[in-house]
Amino acid sequence: MAGRTARWGATLTLGALWWWGVIRLVLAPDAGVLEGAVATGGWGLSLLPVHCVPKARAVGAAGSDRWVRSWQRWRTARERGRGAQPG
Repeated sequence: MAGRTARWGATLTLGALWWWGVIRLVLAPDAGVLEGAVATGGWGLSLLPVHCVPKARAVGAAGSDRWVRSWQRWRTARERGRGAQPG
């Protein structure tokens, strides 16, 4: 329970800090590098893929058997189509 409370506290604190940086950048004429760094850093963190799993465990990921079979069927059909060229 304490871990959950600490995570929520950190999340809310960092979220408030990010919003402070963004609002200050928009509204304050003297906003500077600190606010820009806070806003950019928070936006960059939102792009991190935090729900990643190893490729071998990913269902439907590129490289899984399903996609390999589909690719092979597409290539085979494409190669068959090349043999019969209209004349």
